[in-house]
Amino acid sequence: MKLSDSEKRDIINLIQKDSILPEKYRFLLFNKADQVELNWFGKSRDFTNVVLPFQIIEQVDEPRNENHQFEQRSLIDFQSGRQLKGWTNKLIWGDNKYVLSSLKNGPLRHEIEKEGGIKLIYIDPPFDVGADFSMSLDIGDDSYEKKPNVLEQIAYRDTWGLGSDSFLQMIYERLVLMKDLLSEDGTIFVHCDWRLSAKIKLVLEEVFGIRNELNEIIWCFSQGAKSKRMFARKHNTIFSFAKNIDQNFFNADAVKVEMKSGKSSFGGRLETDEDGRKYRLVYGTKNKQGETRYYKYYLDEGKIPEDYWTDINSIQSGNNERTGYPTQKPESLLKRIILSATKENDIVCDFFSGSGTTASVSEKLGRKWICSDLGKFAIHTTRKRLINVQRELKASNKQWRAFEVLNLGKYQRDYYIYDGSRDNRDINKKKESDFENLVFQAYKSFKINGFKTLHAKKGDVFVSLGPINQPLSRNHVEEVIEECLKNNITSVDILGFEYEMGLFPTIQEEAKNKGLRLIYKQIPMDIFDKRAVSNNEVVFHDVAYIDFKVIKNKDKLIVELTDFAVFYSEDNLNLNEQLQKNKSKIVVENGNILEKTKDEEGNISQKLLTESWKDWIDYWSVDFNYESKKEVIKVFEDNEIKEYWTGNYVFENEWQSFRNIKNKEIEIRTSEKLIKQNNTKVAVKVVDIFGNDTMKLLDVSM
Repeated sequence: MKLSDSEKRDIINLIQKDSILPEKYRFLLFNKADQVELNWFGKSRDFTNVVLPFQIIEQVDEPRNENHQFEQRSLIDFQSGRQLKGWTNKLIWGDNKYVLSSLKNGPLRHEIEKEGGIKLIYIDPPFDVGADFSMSLDIGDDSYEKKPNVLEQIAYRDTWGLGSDSFLQMIYERLVLMKDLLSEDGTIFVHCDWRLSAKIKLVLEEVFGIRNELNEIIWCFSQGAKSKRMFARKHNTIFSFAKNIDQNFFNADAVKVEMKSGKSSFGGRLETDEDGRKYRLVYGTKNKQGETRYYKYYLDEGKIPEDYWTDINSIQSGNNERTGYPTQKPESLLKRIILSATKENDIVCDFFSGSGTTASVSEKLGRKWICSDLGKFAIHTTRKRLINVQRELKASNKQWRAFEVLNLGKYQRDYYIYDGSRDNRDINKKKESDFENLVFQAYKSFKINGFKTLHAKKGDVFVSLGPINQPLSRNHVEEVIEECLKNNITSVDILGFEYEMGLFPTIQEEAKNKGLRLIYKQIPMDIFDKRAVSNNEVVFHDVAYIDFKVIKNKDKLIVELTDFAVFYSEDNLNLNEQLQKNKSKIVVENGNILEKTKDEEGNISQKLLTESWKDWIDYWSVDFNYESKKEVIKVFEDNEIKEYWTGNYVFENEWQSFRNIKNKEIEIRTSEKLIKQNNTKVAVKVVDIFGNDTMKLLDVSM
């Protein structure tokens, strides 16, 4: 470091005055960077290393059997048909920062490495698509525009709140974690558009190193808007980088494309050999002896594609792949990428999975996969899509793998409440109290004292907050009822993260018969963002309930849905004034979806779109022997992996019916199921059109 005496005095004076040093001192005080580096406001290398255990929400071992009858299988003999044993694919709902950190540092890393490590990561991050990122849901013959939930909106603001600065920090941290997860011969593909491609490339060069850059692929397409002010933007950029260029795997033979007989980039003359095979004869340079080199390129052997792709179209409105999910990419694009960088049984990952294209193509190509997304609806869309893929593979007598739906939510909640030591038996009382206050603030209520089960008031209505680290039970509700009757209280809102299975709707009727109105509210995951709370952006939905019956025929069961109720409402204040004349808008009010129309005179009329409880159901599934598989989590303790039963059970998806673009009808009765034991517990899970799920249990004696 070479500083003059005057420069040293200048630096000391500026520091003493808490002033910012001029830019020139950055290069005088610090070592020269090894390469060009992109800087942005808030750039930090302080990355999370939190390890959270994954909660198994659901396991889909195989698609539903289309025969009228199907047998119940034990865990040992369930591997039927063409289902592959061993590795189970992972579909994870949660913030990919925590997902990546938990994969990198947690017990699942050992399982991944045992399978050979992660060979390919493909990501298509949200490149400033706008906070109004929405999608259309079909309601009968009409459609409803589904807005992102608060958690997704907060994630958008975290990503774009400071413009490209906050986006770059978000992607920088995740790319560092992804690099660590990749195997030494692994590859990453990052899909981006014109907005940030130049900056993303610099970030990738910093994280992976310039020498590990493989390609800057230009994917050209013809669809999209035209422009009279500039050349139309008709391409995306896909950057590919190796973890280690010296060990990188590239499967050239798997991605060869047809070499056309017309004009070719190879040039040369089109010839035919004695066997009738066509080839291009391309002349090269002369050697030292003056002889001209020439090369034969046989058309039937194909060629490796260049780094500009014009032969893959974007998804059209009538395409069978279309899920209706925004930013969905075509399967042919992912197929080329996956084939180029992996072999069969390799692990492929996508941490911005959206509609699930990466998972779908990986499954069809016999690759193992891990995919995650923050959006609950994205996870639900992917689940349906993967079940369809399983059905197609099974119908074609091809192999498929089971997949499980994982979640960090419950344990993410523990991380917020408890000390980071994972000893969640020693509750930090101050954190618990602070969290309760946060819930009451979000619910626009104020804390009260003097009661055992009543903790706050919202206007004239009392509020009871359920347990933080376990489902809200019947015992809790009965204690609320008892305390209310003793104190002549007639109206209570009960708030809970999770509710004991089978609690509804009987407990509500019991309270109603005693003159007490109980309303059950779901505490949303958005509660963990204090900014959402302070901005009054957290919405507590009423808990939905399911009703179903079982039809017994000797040792066989059929499950039939008989009712499903939700009570959603949107903030539609001033809608009548805002609605323009001769315009319509579809809204949600008091558990109904309505189409409101304003005529020329300003009169408002409305049409009910959800005419039946069935209209609310997008998907439902059945586990005919719930509690047969315990939910076990793995944690690091004393430098070894230990397993603990959480007290919960895994929902094993054995039968399902759901809507998609090609088939909008929902079945309400299952196939007949053979039950081998005297008693079983049936679990029914319903997912509504917004992606929210509810489950109910029923004990059945055969």
